[in-house]
Amino acid sequence: MNYTLHQLEIFKKIAEVKSVTKASEQLFLTQPAVSIQLKNFQDQFKLPLFEVVSRKLYITEFGEEIAETATRILDEVATINYKSAIYEGKLAGKIKISIVSTAKYAMPYFLTDFIKQNEKVDLTMDVTNKMSVIRSLENNECDFAMVSTIPKKLNIERIELMKNKLYFIASKNFESSKKDFQIKDFNKSLFIFREPGSATRLAMERYLLKHKIEVIKKMELTSNEAVKQAVIAGLGISIMPIMGIKNELQNGDLQILNLKDFPLETNWNLIWLKSKNLSLVAKAFKKHIVENKNDIIKKQFSWFLER
Repeated sequence: MNYTLHQLEIFKKIAEVKSVTKASEQLFLTQPAVSIQLKNFQDQFKLPLFEVVSRKLYITEFGEEIAETATRILDEVATINYKSAIYEGKLAGKIKISIVSTAKYAMPYFLTDFIKQNEKVDLTMDVTNKMSVIRSLENNECDFAMVSTIPKKLNIERIELMKNKLYFIASKNFESSKKDFQIKDFNKSLFIFREPGSATRLAMERYLLKHKIEVIKKMELTSNEAVKQAVIAGLGISIMPIMGIKNELQNGDLQILNLKDFPLETNWNLIWLKSKNLSLVAKAFKKHIVENKNDIIKKQFSWFLER
């Protein structure tokens, strides 16, 4: 057998996502390139690693065993690379961060310089819903999490990062003869909510309850991108973080409705378990955030913080 580390990495990813297309996207390779490497890898075994049924890819039992072994091999190779870098005096290792979906508009800016300055640091960032983020933190599956609502049941430490401003938004075709919109004028509108547990949904529900607004028609979607596209299409109105709609506001696809008590404000926080034994890489990242967060915020987010 003469398989390569590259083939092991490709097959490991295919086994994880159960799709050549998704694997190619996540590995930043073309689909034909991934397919060729998969075929070359399979040709070295007498038993099938996968099968395709009704155009869907399934990993065989033998394939699962090979994928598990590939994971261990690649982890060991990474360890060799990290140890080599450490002996050269470089910061090396992995950092895992779990963030809620709206945080994807902010967290990359807090990571960019740190990753560029430390080329031997590998980053895994899981973008998911609030419940999954908290579960990942609770199960010690990540080093840090970025949330706007602090989980009460966990003993955590935190760094307050920046404000998160939320506005009521509508499509460009939403019409009103009034300069100042009133929420009561929207009784016939469809309200678009995030899923239960979302901090954005919680803020929206609190506002509607405070102002005694009865929601007659509503829709529930599980991501901010889905909410944004639904509003742009004219399906309804919603509350969204402004940092996620910058381009749409500039292009005129969305408009902010001038309502009382807006914007709603929460705070983004970088949190970690108090009992967590942070790695050298995690400690270095925490130090980077403490020392540079104000400059990052001023440079990248002044456009909406001053709004």
